[in-house]
Amino acid sequence: MILLGLEDRQWIFLATVVFASTTGLATYAALRLRRKSSRAYTLALVSFGWILQTIGLYARGLQYGGCPLSNRYELVQFMVWSAIALYIFVGPAFRVSLLGMFTSAFATIFSILSLTFDSWDTATGAPIFGDSPWIEAHAALALFSYGTFGILALTSAMYLLQSRSLKQKKMGGFFPFLPSLFELTSINLRLLLIGFMILSSSLAIGSVYWTRETGAVDVPKLSATIAVWLAYGILLLLRYRQFLSYKQFSWACIGVFVAALLSLEAVDSSSSKEASLNQYVPLSTKR
Repeated sequence: MILLGLEDRQWIFLATVVFASTTGLATYAALRLRRKSSRAYTLALVSFGWILQTIGLYARGLQYGGCPLSNRYELVQFMVWSAIALYIFVGPAFRVSLLGMFTSAFATIFSILSLTFDSWDTATGAPIFGDSPWIEAHAALALFSYGTFGILALTSAMYLLQSRSLKQKKMGGFFPFLPSLFELTSINLRLLLIGFMILSSSLAIGSVYWTRETGAVDVPKLSATIAVWLAYGILLLLRYRQFLSYKQFSWACIGVFVAALLSLEAVDSSSSKEASLNQYVPLSTKR
């Protein structure tokens, strides 16, 4: 859909250019200028890209009358949007100078992937949640938690890089600008707790609808979401009980996030199926 003279994908493309530029500038500052880029400067650029992405997603959402979550392209874009939103509104509290660079790189990679594969964007233009605000809230919160877990994977990677640099006594590149291991372990635990609470809220809201409409429960999508929830719940428990070292915990956070991304296949196929049903079922029937 065209909004302010541009198609929704064009807005997303412009946002991707901003994210890529932010990554490039921050990397250049760290590797060539030997100094960290200003957090305010990086935050401003990322925020500008996020606004462009928001306009693109809003334009796409106008087709459905709700959150654009009908195919893999939209799922990935909403996850990226959530990760960027978390960085903008919560990230400054962590005071991690390179988090903006890592987050913009995360957004760039996934945005390029979603824009490259046309098969990911099979929009139907039909409402995908019917008349249920519960399911829409459930889906939006679930994807927002995935964005949080994406940031967790980034900070876990930062922990592993910092740990390796200290062990091998590497002091060049961007390693001097990474936070201390103590700071990263604290950030990782808080991000895991935030993401788990958001995903738990998503499942709780979804259960309100499922108990009323048991026949409408999509088993593959529900199973995938619960599996991700259990994985992060177990990870949280193991960390609190100190059964995992910080290094093992960081690797596990990255591994579970990769598994969560793979679970989007089940969510994507289910969303497409729901959109098709809503497209061909008469309005009088849906009432």
